[in-house]
Amino acid sequence: MCYRCFWPQPQCWCGSLRPMPTRTRFVFLMHPKEFKEEKAGTGRLTHLCLPNSEIQVGVGFDDHEPVQALLRDPANHCVLLYPGPAARNLSRGELAPSDYAGKRLCVLLLDATWACARKMLRLSPTLQALPRIMFTPTAPSRFIIKQQPQEGCLSTLEAVHETLLALERGALDDYPDKAQLLDVFDRMQRFQIECANDPNRTSYRGGKGYSDPATRRPTRGRSASRRNFFIKTGEA
Repeated sequence: MCYRCFWPQPQCWCGSLRPMPTRTRFVFLMHPKEFKEEKAGTGRLTHLCLPNSEIQVGVGFDDHEPVQALLRDPANHCVLLYPGPAARNLSRGELAPSDYAGKRLCVLLLDATWACARKMLRLSPTLQALPRIMFTPTAPSRFIIKQQPQEGCLSTLEAVHETLLALERGALDDYPDKAQLLDVFDRMQRFQIECANDPNRTSYRGGKGYSDPATRRPTRGRSASRRNFFIKTGEA
């Protein structure tokens, strides 16, 4: 096991990832289940591509000192990437450099299933009090190995990609290597699909592979909450 990317050594990602400097700092607030159990989690891979990012693990963050230190730092302008009527839509130019002049834009993301993310936010009043940002997706989710509960649901990796696109359009940041994150996402899924289709890997989905996403029925109930990040215009 590589303890940097948390993949088996033969499939280690570290040597193939190109660091992408950003002016924006991304903070992945990762649920413990995502940190320990999620094999296809995209938050960690995104973090490895962004040197100006960090992962903080927890459920409630009001007593999480590293996160609270970020929020207290007068050099930071902290915002929460989370949809809703009060969120500023980056895709519409609703955040300007003058809104945080002289400070570093610090974007916090909840990296968890939708149900867990809501709980994390509910247990963290300091996160609830942050200004919120969102975006209008330029494309539907590219997730194949997971079923998104509804249109507008994105993986954490896709959410960061869309955020960087919107920040660049608003002259808030630069995003010169636009292909890397989506390439990482594609490679990760292709590996998972190859494993699922391999009849010798009967312990992995029974060697039955994945169904075509277009043929899957919409998820309902609690199972519909399995997600990484949900961004949809005008909805909480």
